[in-house]
Amino acid sequence: MAFLYEKIDAVREYGAPPPLPPYISENLNPKFELRPYQKQAFENFITHFESKQCPKPTQILFHMATGSGKTLIMAGLMLYLYKQGYRNFLFFVNLSTIVEKTRENFCNPVSSKYLFTEEIILDGEHIRINRVDNFQYTDKDAINICFTTTQGLHTDMWMAKENGMSFDDFDEQKVVLISDEAHHLNVDTKRNRTTDEDELYHSWEQTVKNIFCRNTENILLEFTATCDLSNQAIRAAYENKIIFDYALTKFYNDRYSKDIITFRSDLALMDRALMALILSQYRLKLFQDQRLNIKPVILFKAAKVADSKDFMAAFIETTKSLTGVRLRSLSASANNEIIEKAFNYFKDNNISLDMLAAELRDDFSEEHCVSVNDDKDVTQKQILLNSLEDADNPYRAIFEVKKLDEGWDVLNLFDIVRLYETRQSGSKRISPATIAEAQLIGRGARYCPFQLDDEQPKFQRKFDEDITSELRVCETLYYHCQNDHRYVTELRNALREIGLDTDNVVQREYILKDDFKKDVIYTNGYIFLNSRTVKDRCEVRDLSPTIRDNIYRFRASMGNSGIDAVMTEELGTHKVRPDLKTAHMTIGQIAAINYAIVNKALMKYPIFKFNTLHSYFPNVISTRQFITDSAYLGNVRIDIQSKDVHPSTEILYAAVFDVLGKIAGAISGIETTYMGTTDFRGKRICEVFRNKTVNYTDPHDGGVGISQNDPSVKSDWKIDLSAEDWFAYTDNFGTSEEKAFVSYFRDYVDELKKVYNRIFLVRNEREFHIYSFADGERFEPDYVLFLQKNRSDNYEQLQIFIEPKGTHLLEKDAWKEAFLLQLRDKAIPVTIFSDDNDYKIWGFHFFNQDNGLKDFDSEFKELLSS
Repeated sequence: MAFLYEKIDAVREYGAPPPLPPYISENLNPKFELRPYQKQAFENFITHFESKQCPKPTQILFHMATGSGKTLIMAGLMLYLYKQGYRNFLFFVNLSTIVEKTRENFCNPVSSKYLFTEEIILDGEHIRINRVDNFQYTDKDAINICFTTTQGLHTDMWMAKENGMSFDDFDEQKVVLISDEAHHLNVDTKRNRTTDEDELYHSWEQTVKNIFCRNTENILLEFTATCDLSNQAIRAAYENKIIFDYALTKFYNDRYSKDIITFRSDLALMDRALMALILSQYRLKLFQDQRLNIKPVILFKAAKVADSKDFMAAFIETTKSLTGVRLRSLSASANNEIIEKAFNYFKDNNISLDMLAAELRDDFSEEHCVSVNDDKDVTQKQILLNSLEDADNPYRAIFEVKKLDEGWDVLNLFDIVRLYETRQSGSKRISPATIAEAQLIGRGARYCPFQLDDEQPKFQRKFDEDITSELRVCETLYYHCQNDHRYVTELRNALREIGLDTDNVVQREYILKDDFKKDVIYTNGYIFLNSRTVKDRCEVRDLSPTIRDNIYRFRASMGNSGIDAVMTEELGTHKVRPDLKTAHMTIGQIAAINYAIVNKALMKYPIFKFNTLHSYFPNVISTRQFITDSAYLGNVRIDIQSKDVHPSTEILYAAVFDVLGKIAGAISGIETTYMGTTDFRGKRICEVFRNKTVNYTDPHDGGVGISQNDPSVKSDWKIDLSAEDWFAYTDNFGTSEEKAFVSYFRDYVDELKKVYNRIFLVRNEREFHIYSFADGERFEPDYVLFLQKNRSDNYEQLQIFIEPKGTHLLEKDAWKEAFLLQLRDKAIPVTIFSDDNDYKIWGFHFFNQDNGLKDFDSEFKELLSS
């Protein structure tokens, strides 16, 4: 049986999920920009909730990695469900500390992690967040939220008290129950506790079930990062309830987490701690160099409360008397590359070790250290611990045992120092203590957002393609532990068990050949690149190619049904789904058949009302032009699957309505429109290309991350590029399509050498980018080919951008090919200093084996006759 999210993903292939309602993103705090997977989570829920198959009452589970933004999903769902008529929301979790920080996130507008905009506006009305203790007297026009613990909720239900909740509160009104860290709710289902514990947890779980079932309109939203699907009882209970699955592995591979490095050391505990301080201060300086106000934090984790208390006291005394002499001794004993980098940085920036010691004495003084081991003040400190990123938060060092294992929301944690050296695992199992350590590492691996320019992704790792970059340390979590290979192996196994399998990440080195670096084309030559400028809305004369040229898919409802005998073992009878036919149609063609179909669907979306539409596209003179003109909707293609060769009017309307919803969402997200310049300014090749070390995840079968000379590469494509004088790097780790192109190119080298004096093919490992003329979309061609032909007193240089493209991406990336083909006529090379050389900038059709190479061959052979 498929999981619920898998069924919805199957539907998504045909374009059926509804677009994200604009009011969700408009009313969430803009500092938390919605990520693609979060939008997909909303779409999954809306698809399920609005379907006829959605059970009543509705229970679903979001299975999402720690740090992936579950509370933002909760906030967005509150907005959506408010629009569906829900007003009362009950939030509960097992720990009171999590309740405290969540209440801040939902109800305190001055909190740095407040989830909503300053004013929530739905349908033109201002909506208030109303914190309540029960649902007896609520505001029918507000979002009423009651915060409690699971245990507190259970107690309120069974032990009546003034202003407390009772089962009667849930009889006459529908409620949305929100369970965070929901795996704690499933102990009765799991049935593997001791008797006393089982009875306690059974009552908690049953209390929630009793509330949930009081009203058929109730909704139970569960959120957890650790649903134990290996337990058959849990799997059976949640197979049809997991609405969205976003595991830690996906979170890491999508670059939304820090990288994770274990820092093994034979040093004494205090020296290990001082190493973490040096690394932390190094990061602080690097952030400051980029004018970023980010304060790195260190967590010191002990095995026992008494040990934590003793170490904290010793740490404060040590830092109070820290000297340059001690740091010099540490520097001499450091044989670790990252620590050596840090000390070299201080030296290169004229920060003496005495100066560094003075900084550390101040930054890690007692008032900048905090212990969270005391039950009496952990709740009080929880707010401060969840605002460690704030500029006025004083803490740089946190000391704890296990108070922060769940519910801790911190982004600027970069170092965890393990203050004990024991291993607890047997030979065949990983100890719970090590699993807890791995989960803490997963929590600390949340990415600390920053960007160096407005084109960089703010919330994702930026240096996987250049891990030798100095700033790589600013997106890496270091786990400092003893130099015990058995423990490190155990920890890696634990990380793998919770979904952080970093063992399949490999490093590859792109090394420029010495001959290429000595050549004049490298030392003095230019690569020509354009920039982008803001386009005045008056210059916008079409839909963005990324919207217009997309291939949209729609599958009509087939009306599948069936009947089953209840009292016998006979198989039910089912209507067999007819073979589906696919009609490839454009919106312009549908309008030609029946203009009213498109016009009616268009008018369902406010953004397509002409006055609003005209503000986005000032050159549109009528709705009819917008529908029929190929620059706008006319050539937008929809692949419509139905039982008929020629879809009915009803199906055509449903397909157009569905696609226009997606386009409306894309248009409403437009803030600034750009265009690429036709001027391509020269930049020294030696300033663009350099040696790089790159991370690849799970390279295999001759694909990305595999050497062109690897045995797994197809024999016809296998090349030792280190021996080829025309390839700038010693190897190529690109896709199989790229390897096919490089092999294709090799076969023409001898012919090219008869025409050109210099031939260099250079792979672009995110070293440069260009911008499309139409809408300023950023594009990183895979290869640039430099061809030079000497003349008597100068030379002619051809610079050709080439993009091998897999068949599955041809349609989606068609705009890139269109842009490449515009270069020859539109791109103007501009040098900083005038010279007599003749520069030309070209682009070729995509290189693709499956669809024939006629166009590419023709263009390539033109080079031989130049």
